[in-house]
Amino acid sequence: MQVAYATWAGPGRANEDLVVATNDSVVLLDGATTMVPDTGCVHDVVWFVGRLGTALTTRLTTDPGTAPAPALADAIAAVRRSHEDTCDLAHIDSPTAAAAVLLDRGERIDYLVLCDTTVAFRLRDGRILVVTDERIRQLPDDYQTTKRLLRNRSGGFWVAGADPAAAGHALQGGFAASDVDSVLVLTDGVTRLVERYETTWPELFRLAESGGPETVLARLRRAESAEPGRFPGKLHDDATIVFCAVTTQEGEYVDELR
Repeated sequence: MQVAYATWAGPGRANEDLVVATNDSVVLLDGATTMVPDTGCVHDVVWFVGRLGTALTTRLTTDPGTAPAPALADAIAAVRRSHEDTCDLAHIDSPTAAAAVLLDRGERIDYLVLCDTTVAFRLRDGRILVVTDERIRQLPDDYQTTKRLLRNRSGGFWVAGADPAAAGHALQGGFAASDVDSVLVLTDGVTRLVERYETTWPELFRLAESGGPETVLARLRRAESAEPGRFPGKLHDDATIVFCAVTTQEGEYVDELR
């Protein structure tokens, strides 16, 4: 794969997104902004995503045959061990992060999506297949109290935090690499372009390919600034996009989306 990415913080804030990319792997994390002063943890979200991203990338690169979900579970466990003696990791507001993983296995492209990250595939036959974990959007409401109560619970949603078991609830699958033209890996700060500002997925791929990831983020910020107050929540979120170009020969399409 040929990989290019860009990540922009929300203005005036530390960037709680993290991307670590190589020629055959992408790890993308979107840290959940702390809404209360007491999280039970002496570390902030930036520290948490940095440790988790490092542990996950190390696991994937030192054991290339590992599947994304076990690698994520091992990374969560490693980060837990690193601060369980200093922090209350059973606290309901302990740091968490949404996660996405993309792995180029040579003949196959594997993915993992957990919480509100997105991986979108543009296939060589022109189709675009988008993998998004919708469970957080299917909660009864969007209040923080509801999210706190249903985080990492059956019937709620799953996110990378202190419990390695959450990794087993991620969306996973893969495609024959020969069928894949390119892939986008995005945080929900970027998918706003599609969900709010009428950019289509084909347009998003073309923009990322022709102008690069920075061009996508510049369009996003212009769209947000043009209509302040139209949507609830933060005007500008942390925004991260990875564009991966895949060069392979033709082959079979493999659909293991679940």
